[in-house]
Amino acid sequence: MADNAKAVAEASKPPAQVMPVAKAEGNPALRMMGLPRFRAKIPSRNWLIFLSITGSFTTALLYDRNQKKKVQKKWCDLVSHLARETLPVTQLPRRFTIFLAAPPGDGLRSAREYFQEYVKPVLVAAAVEWDVVEGRREGEVRAGVAEKVRKLRRKHGEKALVELEEPEEDLVQGIQKRAGIRPSSDLEGDLIIGRHTWKEYVRGLQEGWLGPLHPPELPPIAIPAGVSASEPSLEDPSSDLTSEQTTASESGDAPVSTVPSEAAPPPPKPLTPIPPYISPSQYSSSSLASTAPKALPPAVALPFPHILGILNTPTRTYRFLTQRRLADEVGHTVADMVLARSTRPFVAELDFASSIDPDSPSASLSSGEAQSSMGEGEVVASGSRWEQQGVYMDEEKEWHKSARKPNAPGEEGKERVWSEAMVLDERIGERMTTFVNSMADDERSRRIAEEHARQAADRQGGRGWIETIKLWTGFSEHDRRVKGWEQGLVANESE
Repeated sequence: MADNAKAVAEASKPPAQVMPVAKAEGNPALRMMGLPRFRAKIPSRNWLIFLSITGSFTTALLYDRNQKKKVQKKWCDLVSHLARETLPVTQLPRRFTIFLAAPPGDGLRSAREYFQEYVKPVLVAAAVEWDVVEGRREGEVRAGVAEKVRKLRRKHGEKALVELEEPEEDLVQGIQKRAGIRPSSDLEGDLIIGRHTWKEYVRGLQEGWLGPLHPPELPPIAIPAGVSASEPSLEDPSSDLTSEQTTASESGDAPVSTVPSEAAPPPPKPLTPIPPYISPSQYSSSSLASTAPKALPPAVALPFPHILGILNTPTRTYRFLTQRRLADEVGHTVADMVLARSTRPFVAELDFASSIDPDSPSASLSSGEAQSSMGEGEVVASGSRWEQQGVYMDEEKEWHKSARKPNAPGEEGKERVWSEAMVLDERIGERMTTFVNSMADDERSRRIAEEHARQAADRQGGRGWIETIKLWTGFSEHDRRVKGWEQGLVANESE
């Protein structure tokens, strides 16, 4: 009975209270700094989508920029030996002329950034100098090239109707000649950036060598009917002043100085760019300058892919992530220009064979209607085009629509170099030349590329990209270095 009573008493007692165990609150140092507790957990679906997109884009961007640096270094190393060559004190370094213009629908900054990023590193590595001819608007490069050719013609002895002052460049060249400083004996030439600049360059050459040395006469100003050109205008205060001075001189009295009530209008500003001296339709009927050389200075064009518009965002993004390919193409062309020791003329090849006779009425029909009207396999007309006309022709499809927009009312005479087809006179086309690189330079370029690839493989140690990522993060056992706290004393402990 006593045991039962004791058991009943113990069962009636309240259960003992268990003290709660305090949960770990994380690192006390982080807690003292006010940082929250970081718990390891799997990111949510939205975070996984965000991190995957941003991580992929960042990885592609970093890879492209890394490869771009390697490609540019390859072409810079190819021409770097030229910078180590000694130059006599009486000889000027090589000098190229760079022509660049604002692309259609955009400003000049994009063309300058293109030159600074892709062209300038190779030129600096080769230790060559350059002059830049810029065009902010359509036609300025054409006017600059034409004026440069006209100055060369005057320098070689051609006489113009109006003699101009000797430019400052000629004065500097005269001083250098008297001091015994001679120009470089290496090959020099022109570098043109973009299809739009190339079209202006070619038209400027033809205007300079086929056109006159003096500007064409402006059309006469139309005078309203009933007003004689010799009669003074009632609204012109200078006519009253002239008549008063004549009367005073005839009477013998001293002329009275009179000040017109209104100031004279300012002189009109010169047109920019300068209007062309000759139109493309006059090339065939114009005579070539007597001082024209048999071969013009060599010229080479560079690609300038430039596309605008919100609908072209995928294309622009792809090009932004593959700049290494453009850097390789541009660097190859610029290096070939710097290393070139010879030139070759541009060629004219058979380009098409058409079953449409351009003189027949069916030439105005569409290609499908014309082909149905003519027999299959019958060739009526064939044509050829020069190599210069097809240089980077695909760029025109990506130009802004403003380049193909017709002239506004009142601007019918405005030139449209970009939208018009390239007209090339045979006498100028056969004189234009371009750079030619030797087989030895091509072989040297291949060896340098292989050397760069071998050095990259040696730095990587034959590892794959997965092993490389493990090594960066510290999880790889391949070529693992012993940490400082894992290695003992190198010297004797008794020392």
